[in-house]
Amino acid sequence: MPKLESLKKNDHFKLVLKGKKLHTDFFSIYAKKNFIKSKKDVLNISLVMKKKMGTAVKRNRIKRKLKAIVINLTKIKGAINHDYTYIVFGKSKAYEENNKNLQQLMIKSFKKLKYKNV
Repeated sequence: MPKLESLKKNDHFKLVLKGKKLHTDFFSIYAKKNFIKSKKDVLNISLVMKKKMGTAVKRNRIKRKLKAIVINLTKIKGAINHDYTYIVFGKSKAYEENNKNLQQLMIKSFKKLKYKNV
């Protein structure tokens, strides 16, 4: 299972935000070809919540849900392309949605990003 590693520098966030984009009702995903030298078994992904979304409890719950789904997707071969760096922005509708529906939607979203040309 690959290790999840988040972005640390502001410049890295800006680079990824200029890459491929995909928006749903529950989250938005931004992807850019890997520009960070990392180990073989590492997935560069950052989960971000905006402050206006609600209390810290709500934001952290959404972040935990999305992180658990990403961890499950790393176990599925070919679900996430490890050659890309991702930023996932959670949205407030994800708080009420169950994990099974979110996981199905995230699988479809990562597949769309894989074949999207930008």
